[in-house]
Amino acid sequence: MIAARAAFGVYRAIATLATPVVRRLLAARRARGKEHAERWTERLGYPSLVRPAGRLVWVHAVSVGEAVSALPLIAALANRTPVLVTTGTVTSAALMAERLPPGAIHQFAPVDLPVSVRRFLDHWRPDAAIWLESEVWPTLIGATAARGIPLALVNARMTERSAARWPRWLAGHLLGAYRLVLAQTQADALRLRRFGIDAETVGNLKHAAPKLPVDEAELARLTGALAGHPRWCLASSHEPEEALAARCHHQLAARHRGLVTVIVPRHPDRGPALAAALEQPELVVGLRSRGDQPRPGLYIADTLGELGLWYRLVDLVLMGGAFAGRGGQNPLEPARLGAAVLLGPDMGNFTEATAAISAGSVQVLDEAALTAALDQLLSDPAERQRLGAAGAAGAVSEQAVLDRVLARLQPLLP
Repeated sequence: MIAARAAFGVYRAIATLATPVVRRLLAARRARGKEHAERWTERLGYPSLVRPAGRLVWVHAVSVGEAVSALPLIAALANRTPVLVTTGTVTSAALMAERLPPGAIHQFAPVDLPVSVRRFLDHWRPDAAIWLESEVWPTLIGATAARGIPLALVNARMTERSAARWPRWLAGHLLGAYRLVLAQTQADALRLRRFGIDAETVGNLKHAAPKLPVDEAELARLTGALAGHPRWCLASSHEPEEALAARCHHQLAARHRGLVTVIVPRHPDRGPALAAALEQPELVVGLRSRGDQPRPGLYIADTLGELGLWYRLVDLVLMGGAFAGRGGQNPLEPARLGAAVLLGPDMGNFTEATAAISAGSVQVLDEAALTAALDQLLSDPAERQRLGAAGAAGAVSEQAVLDRVLARLQPLLP
């Protein structure tokens, strides 16, 4: 305990000394579009909104995936009290702007500098704090707990690799600031308990998510435009998966005339660079952000919040992240919409979800197996339909997960 306090004291001292450097780094990130052009000072704790009157619950979900999984919880909380939602990326902020319910507001999370954290907490004065998944910011956690604000870690996960890397004395001290820890799976809970954390298992909030939304008019328009074209989608992709998709397209295009390969990058701002990198003679590469329309060839859907559109338009989906060593992306989203799902070799971050849709998915371990599976399923609409129906049955929204989370949070809420 003494060693942990000393380590965090050193961390805070270094963070304080680094404040001018961090300001310059944030300004440089703003210039590159990595921070919001007008709201980047929120990262330094300066608010851009007035605090709502009365009680306030703070929900922190740093990334797009965490923010999406938190939406049902945010909506339930906002029915009873104002909610402040913080995220860490420009992409997640844009998503929140579109999908936050009434009663919830968004700010960027402050960087982990003592002065920024103090400024943030002084203004917002939350009555309870709920963090998602695996966020670890020592200054923000410590300062929140020191003010007596009850902290909960919801949808908590800890991989075996992370558990092996963390010193017990350090992780136990930091995670011990949470009054409540609700793990995604029993395996996550067991790993957290190694550090003396009384973690409970209530299920994964991703299972409580509704179907992704869609613009019905755009869906109807593109359904007509793509009629008769075989198509598949690489969703939430990371480098080098886009090049893999391009090679598969090249192998399949001759057998499947008019083939459209839709690539939805996990980070939409990569779209223009991807289009330039994938261009080849006699290969059409369209880019949605510049107004291109889908045509036979590659189509990079580099816009935010349209996965619900592509999962309805394309009934054969390869989840990104699994061929990039990143543990995959959420396969429940396309499965809920009846798409046949292909899973790559590394779905380590979604083992529970993968098991839930096992009857409606096909796992492919390398490029040759992926190409063969695409070829077979593009040729067999009945099999795609069978897989889609089986996956949808396994991915039925599990409202009970949200109910269990809310019940356990109840004693901490204002």
